[in-house]
Amino acid sequence: MSIILSFMFLAESGLAQVVESDERAQLNVDEGISFSKDSLFLLNFRFRMQNRAGFNTLGGDDLEIKDFEMRVRRLRLRFDGFVGHPKLQYYIQLAFSKADLDLEATAVAQPIRDAILYYFVSDNFYIGFGQSKLPGNRQRVISSGNLQFADRSIANSYFTIDRDFGLFLYNTIPLNGPSLIQLKGVVSTGDGRNASAINNGLAYTGRVEYLPFGAFSNVGDYSEGDLEFEYTPKLSIGTTLSTNIKATRTGGQLGPELYENRNMTSFIVDAMFKYVGWSFLGEYMQRTSPNPITTNDEGDIRFVQVGKGINTQLGRMITRKMELSMRYSKIVPDKSIEDLQDRVDELLIGYSWYINGHRIKLQANFGYKWLEGLYQIDNTGNSFTGMFQVEFGI
Repeated sequence: MSIILSFMFLAESGLAQVVESDERAQLNVDEGISFSKDSLFLLNFRFRMQNRAGFNTLGGDDLEIKDFEMRVRRLRLRFDGFVGHPKLQYYIQLAFSKADLDLEATAVAQPIRDAILYYFVSDNFYIGFGQSKLPGNRQRVISSGNLQFADRSIANSYFTIDRDFGLFLYNTIPLNGPSLIQLKGVVSTGDGRNASAINNGLAYTGRVEYLPFGAFSNVGDYSEGDLEFEYTPKLSIGTTLSTNIKATRTGGQLGPELYENRNMTSFIVDAMFKYVGWSFLGEYMQRTSPNPITTNDEGDIRFVQVGKGINTQLGRMITRKMELSMRYSKIVPDKSIEDLQDRVDELLIGYSWYINGHRIKLQANFGYKWLEGLYQIDNTGNSFTGMFQVEFGI
């Protein structure tokens, strides 16, 4: 802990970018804080937090406040680098806010978000072993610190496949000209973060991405908003198929525990487009299960979250620091659970002020949510929502 506090003091005090000890170790204060010794090891340290205040109304035609949300939504520490050789890398991310600890689903605090080792066989092929995000829908893989809105869409919250522990394979295949294909595959437990041994079921996830115009600037295909102002059009189209055998939770890797194991399959298609300050993100998600409803001896019901979801976002940088954006997202439950789960639509408009890119920014969102496709403001269950958030990190 004393080392971490020392790093933070150096970052805030504005000391020289490089500090050398008698053993020639180097401390760099630039993109986070880096501590290295020749080619033997590298440690990058970063932190970030999201402080927010928001509200929801009682109804569409009743603007009385139903509840306020005022909290630290995320507080993360991140460590990455290599040990022994640059080909052997690690990535660790810890979370400390209540919303990040998975307490609602498991009642046990889960501070470990990521803990994975990578071995780089070549520049285009590497292997990972540990816990990390599965290659699911694009918005889920995008860091929560690189979003256009205060949080991800309602479709993501319902259909994402999230994090898991397993063996990860990544391969990039250059094609003719600038175009390329990215292949990603994972064999994982299927039970989510920090799961204990439960059964002999596994999850199998594969993803293919095609970038016809080449790589985005600054890995912009996994960052919302065109902060880089791409001077040529950039497009990435991805599709994911994930099968979870003997899943134990309502969303596979997320959600409350089912009363019985279920098999489920997730299918995802998404795309990211950017050009001269314009950005577009589109996602289609679908989850199926042969028998999604489970019950216990008391007749209580828990069900697999089956159905379809759509998320679309359009953003426009009005200056190099400011962006306006709009999101439309919806959840359409499968017929087998339509008596247990409402259809939900949501429309949001957002404003972001990027003080230091995505690292330090102010965001404000305002929107309207409606149920069962009935958008009239007097429909029961419809409501307005608003959110203000400050992102701060290194």
